[in-house]
Amino acid sequence: MATELICNVTGRETRVAVMEDGRVVELHIDRGDDRGFVGNIYLGRVVRVLPGMQAAFVDVGLERAAFLYVGDIHEGVLDLHRPDGASDRPAAVAAEVEGEAASDGDDVDDGLPVLKRNGRSGHPPIQDLLKEGQQLIVQIAKDPIGTKGARLTTNLALPGRYLVYMPTVEHVGISRRIERDKERKRLRDLVEANRPKGAGFIVRTVCERRSSESLAADMQYLVRTWERILEASREAKAPSLLHSESGLLQRAVRDLADTEVKRIVVDQREAFDRVRAYMGELMPELADRVQLYRGIEPVFDVYGVENALHKSLGRKVWLKSGGYLVIDQTEALMAIDVNSGRFVGTSSLEETTLRTNLEAAEEVVHQLRLRNMGGIIIIDFIDMEKEASREKVTKALEDALRKDRARTNVLRISELGLVEMTRKRTQEGLDRYLHEDCPTCNGAGVVRSRATVTFEMMRAVKRAVADAKQIREIHVRCTPGVADLLYSAHYDDLLTLEAEIGHQLVVRPVGSFRPEQYEVDIR
Repeated sequence: MATELICNVTGRETRVAVMEDGRVVELHIDRGDDRGFVGNIYLGRVVRVLPGMQAAFVDVGLERAAFLYVGDIHEGVLDLHRPDGASDRPAAVAAEVEGEAASDGDDVDDGLPVLKRNGRSGHPPIQDLLKEGQQLIVQIAKDPIGTKGARLTTNLALPGRYLVYMPTVEHVGISRRIERDKERKRLRDLVEANRPKGAGFIVRTVCERRSSESLAADMQYLVRTWERILEASREAKAPSLLHSESGLLQRAVRDLADTEVKRIVVDQREAFDRVRAYMGELMPELADRVQLYRGIEPVFDVYGVENALHKSLGRKVWLKSGGYLVIDQTEALMAIDVNSGRFVGTSSLEETTLRTNLEAAEEVVHQLRLRNMGGIIIIDFIDMEKEASREKVTKALEDALRKDRARTNVLRISELGLVEMTRKRTQEGLDRYLHEDCPTCNGAGVVRSRATVTFEMMRAVKRAVADAKQIREIHVRCTPGVADLLYSAHYDDLLTLEAEIGHQLVVRPVGSFRPEQYEVDIR
């Protein structure tokens, strides 16, 4: 599968399109101040502990306090930033952590109370771990989304080119996509021999067949980065940013570029130089695949990205067969409806339905990746009578999801043709990022009909007349459409209203009014 990265820089906006076999499958955007926070590490300050939710709000310097759930707290990092190692946690927590760290496994008995754990979750109660005003090192796991603050974790992770360093977790994980047992053993032995005590690494897919020297260099770089973060935390005062994730171009190269990358096209000289230098340091064997675009026409136009985005990001997405998807975002979930549209097939209804659903399954995954949709997703496939057909659609969906780097969980298709699934969400979807609520409908997607506005306006006139002490004239301003309706289909209603109030209405159409806007003026 040939992969291309097309990078466009326009002022403060940077866009990176990921193309697979000539098709746009992902779009990433960075607009300077609007860039995401995922991966950033902060020295935060606990502002509120909520025992009822087993969570806490932590001030990390963002607009809203961030959310930290008890299950995302690693007790061993609660005091890392303190220069002397002294603890400001509840005494029972300090006792348990010291007891767990004892090399001989003996119990620690210093007269402190025993730390209880929640029966259901297995975690210590949040009030035994944190207190208001306490400082701790945290990492953004999910960007602020809508009205919700960022989601935090203390299970820190520093991604490198080949590995992910976990300074607080003693664990070594190997990417499942590395399938050869001999290679997995080689990588595990290498990491185990070089990792610091008490820390761990995740071996990424790109590690396969990499030299020991390259992996060791990446490990040393990540360990040095963590030491700088730790040192900064001891001198900082919460809330404070300790480590910022790399810019979009560097992240894209680090996370997306591999031996299958055909080329990386950048349309700005300065950005090109940065990417070329970054590639030269991390992947010198691929550095010559970075190309500078010198044309006048926008690079996204040349590679068909802009046109593909225009076609793919609407509410209705057409399939090649003539069927289509309807995609709706609600507060709680994303709903995707599959329709046969113009596709009528050539044999049986079941075969036509199956072909449409199979094509839709692949397009659904494409839309999930392109729009970066996450959370709960409900897919309403066209109803199929045969169990074998439902199994084929489920398998097609699962096969397509193997290309997706985000973690997903899919339930089997129901007899009604519904699939429930989840996709890990770490930031706002592309739709929310590119669009804002319509000022006319305030995001509802619909406005009240002209007839509805006409009758509302009539009732407003009656209210104004009832409240008025003196009436000479009644002026009504509304949209031209409402005025036309008032003097045509509802002219009899207008005459009836004038008879009831004893006055004629002076109706003035205003072309600049929004569809639902009107004004009643008593003079």
